[in-house]
Amino acid sequence: QAQLVETGGGVVQAGDSLRLSCVAPRRTTMWYTMAWFRQAPGKKREFVAAISRNGGRTYNNDSAKGRFTISKDDAQSIVYLQMSNLQPEDTAVYYCAAGQPGNPSSVASSYDNWGQGTHVTASS
Repeated sequence: QAQLVETGGGVVQAGDSLRLSCVAPRRTTMWYTMAWFRQAPGKKREFVAAISRNGGRTYNNDSAKGRFTISKDDAQSIVYLQMSNLQPEDTAVYYCAAGQPGNPSSVASSYDNWGQGTHVTASS
């Protein structure tokens, strides 16, 4: 399976911004739907945002809409998650995932290739 590598996590103060990156093998973002999920300590993995091969986007309205933006660079095969106004409840491990072409899905089982995750901690 294609290797996905996330970077950009860190420790920030509430209200700060971070941009996560997911580097995928060449042409992955051109052909597959890409997504970000997150998992907070003691909680289930949660959908954050997804982007289709054609650029269609969907977000978790409860947690991401209005603060997070997913984008991609097909030439470099990188998917980004720009996060602003981070809050302590955003603290989690953020995972990049690749799934089959189609409409962006919020369901984890739609994605069959996952990165190792990057830690984000937002303190108050």
